[in-house]
Amino acid sequence: MNKLQALLFDVDGTLAETERDAHRVAFNETFAKYKLDWNWSVELYGELLAVTGGKERMQFYLDKYRPDYQQPSDLQDFIIELHKDKTKCYNDMLSNNPLALRPGVRRLLAESRSAGIRLGIATTTTPENVTSLLEHSLAADAASWFEVIAAGSVVPNKKPAPDIYNYALQQMDLQAAQCIAIEDSQNGLRSAQAAGISTLITVNNYTCNEDFKGAMLVLDNLGEPEQPFTVLSGNVDGATYVDINMLKAL
Repeated sequence: MNKLQALLFDVDGTLAETERDAHRVAFNETFAKYKLDWNWSVELYGELLAVTGGKERMQFYLDKYRPDYQQPSDLQDFIIELHKDKTKCYNDMLSNNPLALRPGVRRLLAESRSAGIRLGIATTTTPENVTSLLEHSLAADAASWFEVIAAGSVVPNKKPAPDIYNYALQQMDLQAAQCIAIEDSQNGLRSAQAAGISTLITVNNYTCNEDFKGAMLVLDNLGEPEQPFTVLSGNVDGATYVDINMLKAL
């Protein structure tokens, strides 16, 4: 039997509810700055989240929803420019108005560190976005809590491909069976599964209706002693919040 050695966390939607009121707003502010008539509503953004990666999401939006847009010959360079501006806007937002972490996140990270459970991050968002969220919403030195921050374009293929998880495993010199991934989306689950990693899902408003077949557990959040989680799928054996003992038992 393999002993639990590490937890690998997704970021957006898993550590904090960043998508609707941070990433989406930053995209729209950037579009307005460039005088583009693109506007991503809450509902539309939910559909765009099927595509991982901000640059890829913009290309998908143009291809599917804006065939009327006359794409310039240097479109990819333009998308890269937009994405850089959007990243700056997002990080400025987090600096001025830090987002609250989802229930149980801060506690579980602290318990993991105390118990000697190693921590890693596997995400499609840019490294700057990860660092900004950790520093402003968790602690000034929070980035150092994680042995590896596998983020952005460090691998060629984004989730649902397994590349980012395989990279994290390689960097931490771990086997998949020694880890648990904590994710919020079907793309994240598929990525972790393809890397052979057992996965716990904490859904959010955007992902609550996705198919999480194969997840070890599906919850509405990680829970707190005074704020029990709701079990959507799986067996928690009477537990009301996720802690290290529960994860080891899983």
